[in-house]
Amino acid sequence: MATDKGNESLWGGRFGEATDRFVQRFTASVDFDQRMAAQDIRGSLAHAEMLRDVGVLSDEEFAAIEKGLATVQAEITAGTFPWSIEREDVHMNIEARLTALIGDAGKKLHTGRSRNDQVATDIRLYLRDASDTIDTELRRLQRGLVDLAEDHAATVMPGFTHLQGAQPVTFGHHLLAWNEMLERDRGRLQDCRKRMNQSPLGAAALAGTTFPIDRQQTARLLDFTAPTRNSLDSVSDRDFAIEFTAFAALLLTHLSRMSEELVLWTSAQFRFIDLPDRFCTGSSIMPQKKNPDVPELVRGKTGRVNGHLIALLTLMKSQPLAYNKDNQEDKEPLFDCVDTVLDCLRAFADMVPHIEPEIERMREAARAGFATATDLADYLVRRGLPFRDAHEVVGKAVALGVETGLDLAEMDLDTLRGFSSLIDADVFEVLTVEGSVAARNHLGGTAPTQVRLAVKAARQRLVESNEESP
Repeated sequence: MATDKGNESLWGGRFGEATDRFVQRFTASVDFDQRMAAQDIRGSLAHAEMLRDVGVLSDEEFAAIEKGLATVQAEITAGTFPWSIEREDVHMNIEARLTALIGDAGKKLHTGRSRNDQVATDIRLYLRDASDTIDTELRRLQRGLVDLAEDHAATVMPGFTHLQGAQPVTFGHHLLAWNEMLERDRGRLQDCRKRMNQSPLGAAALAGTTFPIDRQQTARLLDFTAPTRNSLDSVSDRDFAIEFTAFAALLLTHLSRMSEELVLWTSAQFRFIDLPDRFCTGSSIMPQKKNPDVPELVRGKTGRVNGHLIALLTLMKSQPLAYNKDNQEDKEPLFDCVDTVLDCLRAFADMVPHIEPEIERMREAARAGFATATDLADYLVRRGLPFRDAHEVVGKAVALGVETGLDLAEMDLDTLRGFSSLIDADVFEVLTVEGSVAARNHLGGTAPTQVRLAVKAARQRLVESNEESP
């Protein structure tokens, strides 16, 4: 195997030969972990400030490190930073460049820490930042759903079970069901953020360090709630990343369910909604096509995120304490998961406020399939008939409707009374789709009054949860 005698690693003192060039490339992570550069620099600054305060670094050495890291950050921002695969990862690239800029003071930065606690800290900082950005997009999507729900609190559409017409609901009520899913997802994200927001910095390689470090100070400087409690666990577990990916898989599962409905509703067979042209594409051969590509892609990307969750679970399942090189494999699935979630949320948050329901088409569809049959049964129960008897009576009326092609609301009173003498002229008030939804006027029901109350409550929860966010 070929070796590279120009090895620029910072750990080569124990080795008698340079790393093989293929192994160097195979084990390097700088191509993908350089996205954590800002977090790495922030962690290093906190560590350096603490080292100065406990007397490990002088004021002059800290000032040089602070100035040098500012230069490194500027080079990275400008795209002029000399990334090197020989230096393996983002941490060693930054440290080597810092040392080149400021000399021996740069070599002292790593005192009292290891790449093990350094990377564990960087990932938590990165994922915490990503979680906050995702939370912002999630709230934006929720606001769009809630606003659209308010606009269509009384817009009637069919509700389905088994994808068969079941009972009339309102479009606003359906949208608020989506919002409930997202609200639980957002709660999971916030819970995950709380658990990840502990500082591993100072755990060093696995056992801590002999230097008089102050882990409370570095935790405070990095806005962590506290230091982690066990050095072995601090550097070795990635359960916070797995938990985040589990949140992402559930979120994408919910977005996928929404996507499936949007795809169905835009079809010629449903024609319930129209999506703006900018969120759709056409066909290279069929000029009439308007394809709902955005929801289709979100539906497809759900499998990608689910796969990342399985990958991370499998990565961790057999690792002994403490750190193992296996953990380098956590980053690419995690980074792609973050990117995918953000892209999907941004697409939905941009698209949802511009969904245009075909109101009359929805109403006509809600009238089909004897959707008010349960309302007729409830009517008979209120007149004193036991529910099971009412169920049988209505079933016979539906059978006649199937035979004659008439909806229950289209049958005359004498025909309906032929099934039960309890039926009077006021029955037609409950056989309309508007009457059906209005009658479900209780907490969680589809009545327009309840939908508007639910919109108001959802808005208030969004405001309160935003105030509680970090």
